[in-house]
Amino acid sequence: MMPLPYRWLTSLYVRYNGKVILIDCGEGTQIAMNKVGLSPKPIDLMCFTHYHADHISGLPGMLLAMGNAERTEPLRMIGPKGLERVVKSLRVIAPELPFQIEFSEFDSPLMTYSFDEIELRAFRVKHNVTCYGYSMHLPRAGRFDTERALEAGIPQKYWSRLQKGEVIEEEGATFTPDMVLGPDRKGIKLTYTTDTRPTQTIADEAEGSDLFICEGMYGEPEKIEKARQYRHMTMYEAARLAKKAQVREMWLTHYSPSLNHPKQYMDEVRKIFPASIAASDGQSVTLGFDNGGEK
Repeated sequence: MMPLPYRWLTSLYVRYNGKVILIDCGEGTQIAMNKVGLSPKPIDLMCFTHYHADHISGLPGMLLAMGNAERTEPLRMIGPKGLERVVKSLRVIAPELPFQIEFSEFDSPLMTYSFDEIELRAFRVKHNVTCYGYSMHLPRAGRFDTERALEAGIPQKYWSRLQKGEVIEEEGATFTPDMVLGPDRKGIKLTYTTDTRPTQTIADEAEGSDLFICEGMYGEPEKIEKARQYRHMTMYEAARLAKKAQVREMWLTHYSPSLNHPKQYMDEVRKIFPASIAASDGQSVTLGFDNGGEK
């Protein structure tokens, strides 16, 4: 909720196949990125959960940094209704940019958005203002079956195109990927949610995620009433969500400024969900198809 000498505000930087997605942009985000060697220039898509200052106050500086890096490609932004109005207000101090900003706003409980090969879902959560979580899924096609391709008499020159999911209509014949591919394999899934009470929607959207990043606002068990009052959640509620959703690993984030040492509560949190981590600035992981994650 406020920057501390050892802790910046909320943001998530996701990189895939040369593409970059940034979720939220709290104060100091560009500084935190710089410390771990990440550049703002290649950000293709910005997603916002809601418009409280700790989630968007770093945007003017981020936009100026992108402009100073000589970015010229359009920047896409998505978020709850009101996004364009909020961004234009913040741009009073960043009025001139060498690139255009394209906006996509939504107000339905669930929104789907395709970004390159990633299937992105925004789902409404339960905060004291309109707020969304995000889930990203990178699907993985089934294995190519050489024997089926040969039996079907499909020329080898089409195999690679079919493997990429292309439907081919040439030489009076139609060939489809299902003729040569086995069942879809498990892809990669990441779910991110902050500023909310626990909801069944979160558990449903996070189901089977390789990484579940969730707010753990309070570690002190006695602060459950405060969590309910301000529409946040405790670390233990987050752990129960992770267990219900059967995720591979959970990172806790978005700590209260009074929570100086989140790790001191992790023994109790792991009794609920063993694969829990108290995340800190610069926390990163590479998610892979085979093992779900390699740090």
